[in-house]
Amino acid sequence: MSRDPPDLPDLANLRSDYRTSGLSEADLAADWLSQFHAWLADAIAAGVPEPNAMTLATADRSGRPSARTVLLKQYDRRGFVFFTNLGSRKATEALSNPYAALVFAWLARHRQVVVCGTVAELPRADTEAYFAHRPRGAQLGAWASSQSRVLASRAELERGYAEVAGRFPGRVPAPPDWGGLRVVPESVEFWQGSADRLHDRLRYRRAGAGWLVERLAP
Repeated sequence: MSRDPPDLPDLANLRSDYRTSGLSEADLAADWLSQFHAWLADAIAAGVPEPNAMTLATADRSGRPSARTVLLKQYDRRGFVFFTNLGSRKATEALSNPYAALVFAWLARHRQVVVCGTVAELPRADTEAYFAHRPRGAQLGAWASSQSRVLASRAELERGYAEVAGRFPGRVPAPPDWGGLRVVPESVEFWQGSADRLHDRLRYRRAGAGWLVERLAP
């Protein structure tokens, strides 16, 4: 029978007190896209590791959730784009139950951005255009990995990589089961940590043809 480790950390007393200037309605940009762009640029300038990393939460048809970290590769007024094997768990869930949530956790800046919305698959031409700019190793990896499938060993994966490297000595086309997904936002929340856990949470929420801004209790 497994037992707990003897030296578990004291999580109840592990905390940081945020000392920031906060976030007011007057600080916000006129639209969520401009505000996100400003915060992402700040995270990049501050040297936050993997500033385009985001937690993607999806759920299957029965509502059972799953989450993982992926990389944001494009964004504009239409939403947030990432690329993946379309047979992976995340893509299967996102396309069969087309709702998702994203979390950008820029903890060094005491900030989070939380996005909730619907999921749409990108046109094939957009996927191929992006894939053409990937490093060759990443291109081959997309062919070699049937993402989320159980592997017998690491060696099986490496054999698959060697096989596709020989198969494509020159240009590597986009795999037919690989594509882009866009999370189309219905709400985008900007969270700024503040002292005494009185955090600022300001959310842009779609309302008809426009957007409204709401303050949420921390």
